[in-house]
Amino acid sequence: MNLELLESFGQNYPEEADGTLDCISMALTCTFNRWGTLLAVGCNDGRIVIWDFLTRGIAKIISAHIHPVCSLCWSRDGHKLVSASTDNIVSQWDVLSGDCDQRFRFPSPILKVQYHPRDQNKVLVCPMKSAPVMLTLSDSKHVVLPVDDDSDLNVVASFDRRGEYIYTGNAKGKILVLKTDSQDLVASFRVTTGTSNTTAIKSIEFARKGSCFLINTADRIIRVYDGREILTCGRDGEPEPMQKLQDLVNRTPWKKCCFSGDGEYIVAGSARQHALYIWEKSIGNLVKILHGTRGELLLDVAWHPVRPIIASISSGVVSIWAQNQVENWSAFAPDFKELDENVEYEERESEFDIEDEDKSEPEQTGADAAEDEEVDVTSVDPIAAFCSSDEELEDSKALLYLPIAPEVEDPEENPYGPPPDAVQTSLMDEGASSEKKRQSSADGSQPPKKKPKTTNIELQGVPNDEVHPLLGVKGDGKSKKKQAGRPKGSKGKEKDSPFKPKLYKGDRGLPLEGSAKGKVQAELSQPLAAGGAISELL
Repeated sequence: MNLELLESFGQNYPEEADGTLDCISMALTCTFNRWGTLLAVGCNDGRIVIWDFLTRGIAKIISAHIHPVCSLCWSRDGHKLVSASTDNIVSQWDVLSGDCDQRFRFPSPILKVQYHPRDQNKVLVCPMKSAPVMLTLSDSKHVVLPVDDDSDLNVVASFDRRGEYIYTGNAKGKILVLKTDSQDLVASFRVTTGTSNTTAIKSIEFARKGSCFLINTADRIIRVYDGREILTCGRDGEPEPMQKLQDLVNRTPWKKCCFSGDGEYIVAGSARQHALYIWEKSIGNLVKILHGTRGELLLDVAWHPVRPIIASISSGVVSIWAQNQVENWSAFAPDFKELDENVEYEERESEFDIEDEDKSEPEQTGADAAEDEEVDVTSVDPIAAFCSSDEELEDSKALLYLPIAPEVEDPEENPYGPPPDAVQTSLMDEGASSEKKRQSSADGSQPPKKKPKTTNIELQGVPNDEVHPLLGVKGDGKSKKKQAGRPKGSKGKEKDSPFKPKLYKGDRGLPLEGSAKGKVQAELSQPLAAGGAISELL
């Protein structure tokens, strides 16, 4: 599809529900890659499900963690994924192979992980009750970022659009801007609520285009700032927000906020219900409220990088919101007319003739001249939507799609081979030996997978008994999670199905009752009677 044609003349935000993605297990968090071609979904049984977003099919399932996945982030080139689970482990995954490259164990639960936008060797981690940590993957080292107040360690952090600065915010409303390379303080300001009262920072999100970012605070107001103004104000500045967005009627608290792909709209998911509020950034007016199923709680929201599509998660299901596509055939043929009833068509002279006899000879001008020109069909122009403002070319090594091998669940029997009865005896003999071979290959005769390196991150003064907010859900959330999770010792739900014990008639230990018992006895007596008849003949 030509992305340049997607810039429609109408509104550029979704208007209605466009189906759901069922991830088999309960979805908790989702994120698009840089081009919006793949959607990674973290589930509560520890799996990462990667969807091909164009075909809306599952492209890959990575059995990543044992505990629920609480945060995900794609690398810039799309080849790597970094994930965090509720058991305090951060892992990096190779998307093509599904293998784990590295693992880091933290003392407290992880709220957020984020790749550096330009350098995928650096990962920003926000642990609970701790200062943010920047990991360097190549040498497994980490740097603890400076904080404003050592007593207030409820800190959230985010890279800016190009990764030059890290913005951190604490529970007292203080925002610090740190230089990524040196961790030096460049600028700072405090978010206040009209008077001198401060409010806790819940999250910081940056737009993919432009220099704007938003701050979601505990006072239920989303403030939009210009990053250039923040840097100009310097330390202890007092910048004014460009916009203040809130639900004045219901005073809705916000679970997750983010910008649209072009940075012109802002979507915020309600923390009370499955409802998405969309504002226009330039004016600050509310343009749309999208309502999901009543009674569901929202967990995550992600806006597609280049299209007016939103993915939201509630009750373990990913919902897709998009524009209503109306078929307009006149866009393909300008003289196309829709008819309410049949109309008799009057054929023009020579309209359907193979050769027009009355046609005059065309003048050899522009048309023939254009035919002589060479048309370049080999070089590809870079798509502007996929390039950053400081880049001219697209990333040639980018992973936009995943190759998918077809999986045949019930292959048909070979119609030209020997009958199954003849093969069965040989299979019985070979069964034991092949089982032994399989066990030996599983034990390590095959080239074993390289075990990922695990690094323990030591953080001073961080409590070890913290519980992740996802696990502290009220109501029957925990019972749901236990049902949806994989049973221990199995790597997927397909693997344990062939080994389920089958209940046969007359099996020892299974009492047969009533008519079933009589039926089985009759079946058992039949071969005995037949045997008696044969002996009489002999």
